[in-house]
Amino acid sequence: MSRRLTGAAAVLACAVLACGGPITLAGCGSHPATGTGTGPAPLTAPLSTSLVTAQGTWAVAVMGGRDAGSKFWQLFFRPATGGRWSLVTPPGVADNGGLVAAGGGADLVVGFRPSQNLAFSPLATSADTGRNWTPGLLDAGLADTPGAIAVGPSGRTLALLQDGTVEAAPTAGAAAGGRWAPLATLKALAASAPGRACGLEGVTAVSFGPDANPMAAGSCARPGAAGVFTDAGGTWRSAGLALPAGGRVRVLGLTAIPGGNEALLAVPHPGGNSLFAAWRDGTRWTVSAPVAAAGVRALGFGPGRSAWLLPGHGRPETVAGAAGSTWRPLPPAPPGTGTLAPGSGGSYDALAVAGSRLTVWRLTRGAWTQVQQITVPVQYGSSG
Repeated sequence: MSRRLTGAAAVLACAVLACGGPITLAGCGSHPATGTGTGPAPLTAPLSTSLVTAQGTWAVAVMGGRDAGSKFWQLFFRPATGGRWSLVTPPGVADNGGLVAAGGGADLVVGFRPSQNLAFSPLATSADTGRNWTPGLLDAGLADTPGAIAVGPSGRTLALLQDGTVEAAPTAGAAAGGRWAPLATLKALAASAPGRACGLEGVTAVSFGPDANPMAAGSCARPGAAGVFTDAGGTWRSAGLALPAGGRVRVLGLTAIPGGNEALLAVPHPGGNSLFAAWRDGTRWTVSAPVAAAGVRALGFGPGRSAWLLPGHGRPETVAGAAGSTWRPLPPAPPGTGTLAPGSGGSYDALAVAGSRLTVWRLTRGAWTQVQQITVPVQYGSSG
């Protein structure tokens, strides 16, 4: 269930701890925020998500049965010009372990998490909206997080491994060809000055900054410290983001936006977790009001500095940095909804799954309307 925070929890949110850069907390008049240092562990980001590129919207959803061997992760695409969704999952690779996707320029890079006792992650790159795929290889396993791959404007590609190591390839072609090199290990990041300052415990996402420098984000032991770091010529520096003291912060997602970055973060409290969105314009961060959620089915970023959340129970929520920075509830999602996908004008599609059938619902005039169904050729008992 998701809800906005009020009362004492809201008052606490306005006491923002500055850490290496100016920060503004949006919405302090009504929905400021949270964190007590006790309660459940911070949320982890599920692989179900969507992302928007110049070519259109991509969605990652899990289909099939309930047990791990019967789950098959699929990739869907909807053109930027509108129209219908299509199944574009790269063929010929076992996808039981999950999919991770990132876009940059005309390319979309998809990584397959290890499954079927594999210790490495196959890759696939498409420059034509998923009609054709070029196979590639990462000779290690991708981390179990939707932010495990990032593609920069030049095609430079980052990959986050299961052990917290960040690897880099100079171009998308080099990434497809398996020409990766270590950029940083979890141990090295934790031992760096900003890593020690926040008590870095793990890495959860990679991205690029407005200067095209690599970025990494994770979870920190120090209350209020948000582990977002920038690689400046081989030296890792804090990106200057912090949240109200009182709880450990876990970065659930990090992405590049024009002129800056956007992040999704979680802080545990006795009733569950408080989720925040944060935006950096290159020099300072703005932090949204919080929304509380006991669990998360999917989350992601959209156009116009927006973000969305599909909680384990309750109504989906959206927020945008240019629209007051308070979370806005959507109508209850249709049954079986596995992920959301942003559309034009603030609309959303809900992608609902029942076995091998995907049903697309579109939010129109405050209500969900069924607009499409896709039957995915899932072969139960196979490896993908």
